[in-house]
Amino acid sequence: MHEGLLENLPHGKEFRFIDSIEELRHGHSAVGTYRVKGNEDFLKGHFPNNPFLPGVILVESVAQLAGIVIQSKPGMKPLDNLRLCAIRNAKIKGTATPGEVLRISVELTGSLEALVQAKGTVSVHDKMILSVEVTLSGALNQ
Repeated sequence: MHEGLLENLPHGKEFRFIDSIEELRHGHSAVGTYRVKGNEDFLKGHFPNNPFLPGVILVESVAQLAGIVIQSKPGMKPLDNLRLCAIRNAKIKGTATPGEVLRISVELTGSLEALVQAKGTVSVHDKMILSVEVTLSGALNQ
């Protein structure tokens, strides 16, 4: 459901931390998932014999889903060069290991032209492991 929106992300597939979009309120909010596969290159060093997802990747998954929500806003052309530009109030309360599925939830909280704020959470097994506020910026298409 809504997988075509994944192509709106500027990231290559190797750095995409959204597998599917389960719910989408265009331009408002979304819920997505990502399964930790265990073969991600960064897990080799984080940590050998005890791999788990780095907190920065949890934040990145929220930013990516926020980017999808932004790009789905009705009546708005997709933003060029969309980037994460601020992280606030990040609270990392857990992590995920290979085989676990992240449930990522995002809600847009404000926007001013090409600057957009969102808040998000990441849960594993119905336990919240991250809450964060992010700001993304891009270039308006003329």
